Amino acid sequence: MEVAEKLPMPQKDKENIISQTVSKYGGKLMSYIRPKVKNTEDAEDILQEVWYQFSSLTNLSEIVNVGGWLYRVTANKITDKYRKKKTENLEDFVYEDEDGDFSIKDILLMDESAGPEIKMFQDEIWKKLFEALDELPEKQRFVYVENELNDKTLQQIADEQGENIKTIISRKNYAVKHLRNRLRKLYEDLNS
Repeated sequence: MEVAEKLPMPQKDKENIISQTVSKYGGKLMSYIRPKVKNTEDAEDILQEVWYQFSSLTNLSEIVNVGGWLYRVTANKITDKYRKKKTENLEDFVYEDEDGDFSIKDILLMDESAGPEIKMFQDEIWKKLFEALDELPEKQRFVYVENELNDKTLQQIADEQGENIKTIISRKNYAVKHLRNRLRKLYEDLNS
């Protein structure tokens, strides 16, 4: 008895399946994701990751329940997003003044016309931040700078570096812990 060899799906068939699936489930998945994340941008990122994973499969026709598969992957991506969010960002360092809340990142991005006191804070924050970054191992510093200062996603960094996303998340976590400890005094000064 001869065993039939499974041949990969022709590219045209695969593109048709992907197109039909996106049309059928795109809006439903966005409606599922949106209430579970902070903003539309995060929801769009998650949906894009789901479609990327779906389109990367070699034989789409083998998925028995496409809807179930998509929702399961989407739920996993939402969970991954929350795990990534556990890494603090500059936006997480907030102090309150008489006018309300400001994050350290807001101060760093203010223009110099905001006044000499703000310029002094900016200079001090940048100085302390770069001193603390210089103390990090090179790979942790790279991930932090690319993610925080160059606005790359952790997934983009992982792809560019050929690394596992969990490795990149771990490096970012270590960098954030170090920076949080080093910047704590400055943070406390801003809050006092």
